[in-house]
Amino acid sequence: MILAAAAALFAERGYAATSIRDIGEKVGLLGGSLYHYIKSKDALFIRVHDHALHTAETAIRAAIAEIGEPAEQLACACRVLLAIQLDPDSLTMPLMNDFRAVPDAVRAKLIERRDAFEALFADLVGKVRLPAGTDPQLYRILLLSTINSAGNWFRPGRLSLDEVARQILKIYAVQ
Repeated sequence: MILAAAAALFAERGYAATSIRDIGEKVGLLGGSLYHYIKSKDALFIRVHDHALHTAETAIRAAIAEIGEPAEQLACACRVLLAIQLDPDSLTMPLMNDFRAVPDAVRAKLIERRDAFEALFADLVGKVRLPAGTDPQLYRILLLSTINSAGNWFRPGRLSLDEVARQILKIYAVQ
């Protein structure tokens, strides 16, 4: 309950504009009483971020579990992540947008967890045949940057989510 309330407030107001008092009010506790359940606002933000990435990683791993072909695994992982990024209830975009607003120590923890999440994509990219001379690390970074920013540019109506995913994968030479 506290995690969900904090996530909603961080998504709505941002890290800097959300206080422990705000979170406490949302769950019906005094700000001071909330410290019985959490260590700090920073620790809570990290937990919310970790939960969002864990949820995304679990969904991706479940979706690709029965797929044997590496290119199909990567394509499926990209479609799942795109769906997560375009879900209006997803917390990944608001959390990513606040990345620079957090203290350096918090950012370091977020980067550590993000890197662990991206290892899944590094593994998937490492298994596919990329066009000759393509740097796999840069490929992964650009692919994930495109998908992770979809909430900023995608507008429903012209193309469906699956069509956008196919176009992204076509551009990045995964078919």
